[in-house]
Parts: sequence; C-alpha cells; structure tokens
Amino acid sequence: MLLHNGMLAWIARDAGESPPSPPDRELDAREWWLGPALVDPHSVLEEPWQGRAESLDSLAGAAAAGGYAWVALLPWAPGWRDRPDRLDLAWPEPMRLLLWGSFSRGGAGVDLAPHADQIEAGAVGLAGGEGLPPVPLLERGLRLGEAEGRPVLLAPREAGLAGQGFVRERVEALRAGWPTDPATSETLPLRILLELADTFPGASLRLMNLSTAEGVAALRTCSSPPPASVGWWHLVADSGGLDPADEGWRLVPSLGGPADRQALLEALEEGLIQAVAVHHRPLDAEERLLPLDQRRPGLAGHGVALTLLWDELVRRRGWPPERLWQVLCWGPARFLGLPAPRLEPGCRRWILVDPLARWRWDQATCLSLAANQPAWGRDLEGRVVASGMAAAEGWPLLAALRGSPSR
Repeated sequence: MLLHNGMLAWIARDAGESPPSPPDRELDAREWWLGPALVDPHSVLEEPWQGRAESLDSLAGAAAAGGYAWVALLPWAPGWRDRPDRLDLAWPEPMRLLLWGSFSRGGAGVDLAPHADQIEAGAVGLAGGEGLPPVPLLERGLRLGEAEGRPVLLAPREAGLAGQGFVRERVEALRAGWPTDPATSETLPLRILLELADTFPGASLRLMNLSTAEGVAALRTCSSPPPASVGWWHLVADSGGLDPADEGWRLVPSLGGPADRQALLEALEEGLIQAVAVHHRPLDAEERLLPLDQRRPGLAGHGVALTLLWDELVRRRGWPPERLWQVLCWGPARFLGLPAPRLEPGCRRWILVDPLARWRWDQATCLSLAANQPAWGRDLEGRVVASGMAAAEGWPLLAALRGSPSR
C-alpha cells in the first residue's frame, strides 16, 4: 500500500506488484493489519459542547485514535434528541457522526416522537431508552411504520425486575456479595421483542446490548431473530474474573458471569449476534469518585476497545483478524443500514494496526475526557499506529520512527 497525505493512494492487488511511484520511505509492515475503519453502532454523548465528561471534539479524537470513523449516538441527553432541530450534530470529514432519533418523546415511553420528521432530518434510525417502552406504545409505533425501513433499536431490559442489582445473579456475584440482577430482567422483555419482530417483519427491529446466556438461548429459539448487538466489555470481562477494584462493574445491562461471556462469544462467532458496540457512556472525574451504588452506570472505551478485543479474540481465542473486522466494522455497518466500508484508492477511513506495539494507557495516550476508563494505567500490546482520520504528525507510528517511546 502507498499512503499520501493521510490518504490511501494505492493498494497492491498481487504480492509482487509495485507502487506506481517510489515512496519517500518504505516500512516493513508484514506483521501489521490494514483495514477499513471501525463502526460503533451506539454510544452516548450527553453534553456535546461543554461536557466535562466528554465533548463532541474529545469524542472525535478518542474515536479516531481507537480506529473508529463511524459513531452512532443514541438520543439520550438532558435535551433528549427527539425532534429534527436536535439532530444537528456533525463531525468534519472523514469522521462520520450518525444520530439515532428517538422512539418516544423525551424517552419517557408515553407519547411517540415524530418518527417521520426525524428520519427526514437524517436520523439513522429510531432508538428507545435503557429499557423497553410500554408494549402498547411499541405496537402503535411499529404499526404506523414511519421509520421507513430504518432500524428501530430497543433494549431487552425491564428495570423493575433488575431492582437495585448491578451484577447478574450468578454464583460468583453471590459469593462476592454484590447486589444482583436476575436474568429475567432481560429474557422477559426479549420474548416480547421477538414476538413483535414476528408480528411486524418489516419493522427492522434491532436488539441493543444482549448480555446473558439465557438471552442467547432465547434468540436461538427464534427462526429468524432480529439483528443484535453486544457491548464490547461483556466480551472481555465478567464477574468471575474482574478485580473488585477495577473499573467496569457498574453497567447497564449488568455484567454477567463467565458462562454469560462464553455464550455471548459463541453467539458472536457464529453470527447470531452481528455487532459489537462500544456503548461509550462517559463519567467525569467527580462522579467517578462516588461509591458504585451512588453513581450512574457506564464505561468509556473507544481508546482501548480494539486493543482489548484483539487480545481476547485474536490472541487468546484464535480468531482470524478478518473475523474481528466482521463484528467491529462490517457487521455494525449492516446493523445501522449502511454500506459495507471498503478500502480503495482515495479512501481516508482506514486504520493500520500493529498487534505487537507496546504502549501504556494513561493520560499521555488518552484523548477522551472520560474518567471511567477501563485498563487505566496498564501496559498494553497492540494498537492503531496510523489512520486516515488523524493528522499524520500524531500517528504513534511516526513517533516510534523518530525514536520516541510508543506512548
């Protein structure tokens, strides 16, 4: 391949093919992987302009550094993004900010938001809140069909069944004394969604953040299950192996046990789950200091998701990197109803990954404002060393060539 001013200028079709013009500098990249940039199907940004936990600019920088060119934001915010005039956020090219419209007004689950108006304004689809809206409202909205075939993203979760629990009701959580969340808080609303998917086959339903082994089992019973996503952290951590002092316990949906994680990984590998989401939910430093039961749930992740997933799926479980791209790029694009990203001359949405690059995840490498970063302060292996979304002078690859530490 040949790079010029951050653009992918040429790609070899055969192993022996030479570039049309000699490069200024040649690099031995035989251990590296070039691929289309990644797609995050759903994340949260509450305060785009003056957010202390995250801003529009800091999110763009963190996403680009982690390899993400497409990020789809949920409508969740103090000023809930449920009408056209609130769907006006954007990033400069080549980054692409996509916006989910809202299924209900204010996310309250009482009245339908103006679906057709939001779609006309450019919404990638319609999304509910953290839990399942009332079934009568769901049926009314799906029957009206004003989403015009765009995805309708809904969470199989019933908060009333979860109570105050924030770890799945597994033996590991019971031994540790954590407040537990039963699997029925996912499986009961999931059955409703599966029935609605059968009743309204043209509704393009999407399941957000499947998280339990029981949920995977329910999905298997469906002859034609709707596309589903899983949060990336549920694939690399569980209540049986996460240190009590680590970040990553307080999530919605709740963190599962080892059997939940194994079931999710198997469903992802066989295509029953199609998309891995970052589901980035930043907290500021002040809120991060609160006890777990007093702070809002959420985890940041764009900066390290690819690194930790590569370690778990490719290095430990033997996945080919192409399969990782399937669940982080092409699958999420299809989940959002987008064309599959491709590498071609003139493209800027590309990433170059060095699986062996050693670096430290800390204030020097993190571009996000979020304080709830997993793996903080750890030495990691594997990262995006160059991409068309970031200025070349900031590439870790060039820093390494200049002899500076890979930081």
